[in-house]
Amino acid sequence: MDHEPSLSVSYTCPMHPEIRQEMPGMCPECGMQLIPQKTGGHKNHGNSEYDTSTSLSAGTHAGHSTRMFLRKFWVSLALTIPVLLYADVVQDLIGWSPPAFAGSAYLPLALGSIVFFYGGWVFLAGAVRELRARLPGMMTLIGLAIIAAYLYSVYAVFAGGHTLFWELTTLITVMLLGHWLEMRAVSGAQGALKELSKLLPDTAEVLRDGAHTTIPLSGLREGDQVLVRPGGRIPADGIVIEGASDVNEAVVTGESAPVAKTSGSEVIAGTINGDGALTIRVTKLGERTFLAGVMRLIREAEASKSRLQILSDRAAFYLTVVAIGAGGLTFIAWLGAKAGAGFAFERLVAVLVIACPHALGLAVPLVASISTTLAAHHGFLVRQRLSLELARKVGIVLFDKTGTLTTGEYGITNIWTVGASDEAELLRTAASVDARSEHFISRAIVTRAKAADIALREVRDFSRIAGKGVSAVLDGETIFVGGAALLNDHSLSVPEALGREIGEESKKGKTIIYAFTASRVLGVFALADLIREESREAVRGLKAMGVRVAMMTGDSEHVARWVAHDLGIDEYFAKVLPHEKSEKVKALQSKGFVVAMVGDGINDAPALTQADLGIAIGAGTNVAIESAGIILVRNDPRDIPKIIRLSRLTYTKMLQNLFWASGYNVVALPLAAGVLAPWGVMLQPAVAALLMSASTVIVAVNAVLLRRVNI
Repeated sequence: MDHEPSLSVSYTCPMHPEIRQEMPGMCPECGMQLIPQKTGGHKNHGNSEYDTSTSLSAGTHAGHSTRMFLRKFWVSLALTIPVLLYADVVQDLIGWSPPAFAGSAYLPLALGSIVFFYGGWVFLAGAVRELRARLPGMMTLIGLAIIAAYLYSVYAVFAGGHTLFWELTTLITVMLLGHWLEMRAVSGAQGALKELSKLLPDTAEVLRDGAHTTIPLSGLREGDQVLVRPGGRIPADGIVIEGASDVNEAVVTGESAPVAKTSGSEVIAGTINGDGALTIRVTKLGERTFLAGVMRLIREAEASKSRLQILSDRAAFYLTVVAIGAGGLTFIAWLGAKAGAGFAFERLVAVLVIACPHALGLAVPLVASISTTLAAHHGFLVRQRLSLELARKVGIVLFDKTGTLTTGEYGITNIWTVGASDEAELLRTAASVDARSEHFISRAIVTRAKAADIALREVRDFSRIAGKGVSAVLDGETIFVGGAALLNDHSLSVPEALGREIGEESKKGKTIIYAFTASRVLGVFALADLIREESREAVRGLKAMGVRVAMMTGDSEHVARWVAHDLGIDEYFAKVLPHEKSEKVKALQSKGFVVAMVGDGINDAPALTQADLGIAIGAGTNVAIESAGIILVRNDPRDIPKIIRLSRLTYTKMLQNLFWASGYNVVALPLAAGVLAPWGVMLQPAVAALLMSASTVIVAVNAVLLRRVNI
């Protein structure tokens, strides 16, 4: 059965129609806001595993549009020079007239028409697209300006009067140059998706039919075995099945230190292999890869808008309306003042050009785009621009304890030697016995011994003692490792002073483990969910910024108090059940705080949603957490101060850009209208075009400076 083609909405640039994507945003070539356009036919999902969105189409045209504008500029400039030479005002200025010939009076008309249709057509086509989308803007104003100048000049040639051909050709030539400069500036500031798309190699070396074959990336299949040579980029998410190397994952985590990879390690597409060869088995392709997830989040962020951008978009729209109205009033006023139609049209053109809202429309989204890219480079992903904007207002950060402030794994916090000669001997003895146990307490002791590079010894007659500990024979002597109940079974105890010290640690919620023989205590261990050293830096950083820190946990009051005191946390909530977490967020909000909640995005989802700013732990490759506005790729709380710092810097840059984008209009618009004309001060259309382009370039360059800031 045949189906009627459905209408779908895509977004395109008024100036660069080859740029198309499925969600709103800004043009990666020139920074203009994309406008909706209805298209026929069903949505094409594509067959390529690496089809990362048509928003990357700019990459396939990279440089094409830029070269086109430069070519049009040079052609228009060559045609503008003779038009200028045959203009009365220029002849009077330089005191020289070019030779006259048959039809020379019509030379400006002929050359001006070529410049209008060849050089000005891109602006006219853009104006039509804006008007069709009912979103008049920069192209509409430029289109009206050059149409008014051209039609009046054609009329003046045959009716007799002052033409505007030199103004028209100069204006179009300057606009082409200005747009080329803008594109150069914007392309240097924009393109988070372009940068990410470059991370993937074009080909992959796969093992098929017993031989290594180089194939295009689109030919990869899940389960393929891929050889990644030293220095090469990893082409797909996968698992190492052979080889060892250090991999640079800075693009993923923001961490510059290479990560060791051996058999069984996971690797991520786009990361850079070190000096060892790796054979990986491909586990994820296309939209399921980590990189595709990052690109999806960036597309969502670029499509979303901050409050300042909504404000600037509205201001740009009203500026367009004001410009058209002001241009009309200027034209009528000068006609009424008997200044002549030519002068009136010249003022109309100048007003329309100077009021083009390109810089205003670019001021906020360009900064937001750069900050989104900067965030990704530092290991956190922005899903919503509003979230990044709000971060600057955060008054308190509420951490879920386990897995965020702590490692989520037990470790040794204290060691007391009693009968053992030293800590190393105590660890060697206890870990040798615990090595055969799978209990998390035993694993923690063994991990500590291995971290200290202590060689374990062989034991025999290993035995588990239900609910109490383990035992084994070492060097002919039975060694016990377990809790106080097991120690009491053997009627052993520790010195009174040590007992008091152990009691204090026990009150903090720590687990106390004893190592002993049938006749003597060898030593004691205190274990707990280890506090990250990064957490201390994060809390200090937040407090230095004037942000309070709170914590909630399902652990006991003793444990919560110990962690809060150790980290210097201002407020904590203990014995919090998962369904109660959102209530704690509300409690802080009721005190007037703007609350940022940091959690794992699973059982913390209600609290993340309730918080003013939800920050989810991405846990490596899990980036599809829908309950948070910002996602941490690493489980590193030090990224939280970076988020707030970047938010504050971004907001400052946005305000600076809004000032530059709108400030020049306050001065230039009255000059363009001719307010100071009686005193001989006027703004020519070409100069107006230069000022408009200059303001856009200033905005773009100012945004680029954000990249140099160390957050």
